[in-house]
Amino acid sequence: MNDAVSVIEPITTDNAGHYVWGDGCDGWHLLNREDMSVILERVPPGKCENRHFHRVARQLFFILEGTATMELEHETVRLAANQSIVVAPGTPHRLRNESSADLRFLVISVPPSHRDRVDLP
Repeated sequence: MNDAVSVIEPITTDNAGHYVWGDGCDGWHLLNREDMSVILERVPPGKCENRHFHRVARQLFFILEGTATMELEHETVRLAANQSIVVAPGTPHRLRNESSADLRFLVISVPPSHRDRVDLP
């Protein structure tokens, strides 16, 4: 019998790496590996990210709470809770919160997207 005890600590917003982006938006790195990242993000009402694309990363945005407005190239898609969208590498995009409540969502990127982001005017 093995006497070693292995404890796996759940990942929460209290122990995940936190960063602030944009104008009062929050991100928590739930998984930050060389091959994949999972980030929980919060966007307050009326806030958005800059239009950009990723050279290599493919991203899945999964809405947990609120409503997101996603601009993809020349189309606009509205996403509600429990809906998701995949953004292919090279696709210009921008996420906005046009609602009156916080927007919370997961961004799953393969590979991680922070190193290949290209901001657009």
